[in-house]
Amino acid sequence: MRTFTVRRSLLKKTLAGLGCAAALLFSPLSLQVAQAAEPEKDELKLGFIKLTDMAPLAIAYEKGYFEDEGLYVTLEAQANWKVLLDRVITGELDGAHMLAGQPLGATIGFGTQAEVVTAFSMDLNGNGITLSNAVWEEMKKHVPMENGKPLHPIKADALKPVIEQYKAQGKPFNLGMVFPVSTHNYELRYWLAAGGINPGYYAPAKGDIAGTINADALLSVTPPPQMPATMEAGTINGYSVGEPWNQQAVFKGIGVPVITDYEIWKNNPEKVFGVSKAWAEANPETHKRLVKALIRAAMWLDADGNANRAEAVKILSRPEYVGADAKVIANSMTGTFEYEKGDTREVPDFNVFFRYHATYPYYSDAIWYLTQMRRWGQIGEAKPDSWYLDVAKQVYLPEIYRSAAAELVEEGLAKSEDFPDAGEEGFRAPTNEFIDGLTYDGRKPNEYINQFKIGLKADSVL
Repeated sequence: MRTFTVRRSLLKKTLAGLGCAAALLFSPLSLQVAQAAEPEKDELKLGFIKLTDMAPLAIAYEKGYFEDEGLYVTLEAQANWKVLLDRVITGELDGAHMLAGQPLGATIGFGTQAEVVTAFSMDLNGNGITLSNAVWEEMKKHVPMENGKPLHPIKADALKPVIEQYKAQGKPFNLGMVFPVSTHNYELRYWLAAGGINPGYYAPAKGDIAGTINADALLSVTPPPQMPATMEAGTINGYSVGEPWNQQAVFKGIGVPVITDYEIWKNNPEKVFGVSKAWAEANPETHKRLVKALIRAAMWLDADGNANRAEAVKILSRPEYVGADAKVIANSMTGTFEYEKGDTREVPDFNVFFRYHATYPYYSDAIWYLTQMRRWGQIGEAKPDSWYLDVAKQVYLPEIYRSAAAELVEEGLAKSEDFPDAGEEGFRAPTNEFIDGLTYDGRKPNEYINQFKIGLKADSVL
């Protein structure tokens, strides 16, 4: 924190000691551009979990993008996703790197009830599903092979006979995921169900929030950094998590990442930058400036065909950020992904931070999460299509993103073509790039829910 303190003090003293004209010559770039308002709050504490997709926060700090916006930020790692969310709600954190489902889950009252919003999507993809060596050896017998290597994507159909063996022996098949409203939970459930494996249902109205009703595989929460050790101890048979904790299993020789979320749903939204609604309303200028800094960081991370990723890996490997070995982080973040040890494949879009309009808060991204909450019973009753859009609009704030992007274009720091068209209504085009080939159209959530063979239908109740 010493570097942070020195830089902040020096900047404030310099601006205070200079006249207005001189200050414009020496101040950060954004202060050279006439702005309508000063930030309501300039000293901020932002939270994150030790995962590679917190990178926009680290880069915005290390490259001085926060300071360019007149913001003096402290970044603080949090113990787990619940603590992080609670601290944003209470105001101990001004904002945080969040699971995309957290603001939505809080707003509809699944778990913690609170109004949490986002104006910035932090990334696409970045997760994987890892199984223990013992499970993989049995599963591999059922996986199609090509040139002596598993044919990808590996479907959960090959896991089904392994789970049936466990059942026959009277043993539970346990899998870890990071949080009930996490992408990891929904991706793991999606993959299992596409292979004919029921991951279980929630019934909050009946007091059942374990999510294991009628389950073939039992899913439970494990904090991301603890995943490898928990699997190595035999408590879980596998897990769904973000990097670097899948690659850590490969390096430790304790498990095999069998599939990435890019293969489950190509270019799926992953994390968001979340703040409380009250904070957003009290600090609109500060919020916009945070989004500006984060957009610049995302652009840097994806610039020139990921040319900056090697530098990003070094930064993230530091203990104050992810704190994992740089080789482990690089194994996925620099355009490759190692599955079975020695089986490294090109996956250039495993981590996407800006391409494909990754940072824009699309309503359709929010609605997909809500469809999965309904599919697995976290939303316990039927809802009309209009409800899904109404909730998305409560939580996702594209107008703040657009304002931030417009200022970056005006300042010459971005180009208008970097961002969605002005007439964009908040919906990505319908896509069938899922492992089961089903089509998702965010404008028709109930129709989408009704396509699934495993899962609640739009109007069913447990």
